[in-house]
Amino acid sequence: MTERLDEATVAARLAALAPRLVADATGVESLRRLTGGASMATFAFDVTVGAGAAVPLILRARAVAPDPDSPPLAREAQVIAAAIAGGVPAPEVVHVCSPDDGLGEGYVMRRLIGETLGKRIATDPAFAPARDVLARQCGAALARVHTTPPPPGLDTVNAAETLARYERIWRQSGAVRPAIEAAFRWLEAHLPRVPATPRLVHGDFRNGNLMVDADRGLVAVLDWELAHIGDPAEDIGWICCNSWRFAQAHARVGGFGDLDDLLAGYVAAGGDPIEPARIDFWQMIASLKWGVMTMQMHRSFADDPAAGPERGVIGRRLSEAEADIVALLQRASRPC
Repeated sequence: MTERLDEATVAARLAALAPRLVADATGVESLRRLTGGASMATFAFDVTVGAGAAVPLILRARAVAPDPDSPPLAREAQVIAAAIAGGVPAPEVVHVCSPDDGLGEGYVMRRLIGETLGKRIATDPAFAPARDVLARQCGAALARVHTTPPPPGLDTVNAAETLARYERIWRQSGAVRPAIEAAFRWLEAHLPRVPATPRLVHGDFRNGNLMVDADRGLVAVLDWELAHIGDPAEDIGWICCNSWRFAQAHARVGGFGDLDDLLAGYVAAGGDPIEPARIDFWQMIASLKWGVMTMQMHRSFADDPAAGPERGVIGRRLSEAEADIVALLQRASRPC
């Protein structure tokens, strides 16, 4: 939605599209923009029908022009369909937008009920029952992701390529941060000698991209934009990253659970056992990537404040990534 359409225009164009979304549709009501990421726009709305309850839906579309390497959102919709077929809880995609829809690049999916605010999931007393089961549920969901046959067209990315890409971005920025430099050198020395069997990887599996019910736990896995083929340990390292714990450093998995519970759920659901050293390696890459990304976010805001203040705020989170890097380096240096 790089036109920066206002809500009235979005509502009008969704109303025109409604008969293709839901049989017997008569219009659209209750449109509202939801809190989302810096690059995507998310709108909740209801399609009214001639008889019966309104159908709750979500429009997910680009809020800013995509990076040249960004995969099309139509491919994301294909990944979601494949994941659902593989048993992963995720919202069903009902329509992929075309240029004629006037909504930019995006798709419409069914709206589920649950909480997505990571801090609330990690800290709110109301979510204590969910936190008791959520790490194991995440492990089971990831096992199903990693055993899902990937749809065609996805990129295959390995650790060496990821490391080289982010070091190139970092050098081009001209930034100098000792913790980031230490992470590059540690990762370079610990690149896996034997590559893992490549699998479908979510690419952004973390607290904040999960929908959670306070009592039942995991409702759905969201935001599949970065899905690719790679090492399954990448997804586990990413959710263990300090920045997704929301100040709950004791709970390594998303600020809500233990890694042992996640791995138990992963193996029980058919995932192959993953050694802790591989998870440490990918957690280090996760913190390094996020550190570089925070720098990019801040720079994009500094160059163009119209990109939105969220990018500037994200830029201040570099210290969280550096703290995680230092903690991982300390753990790696201890004798076994």
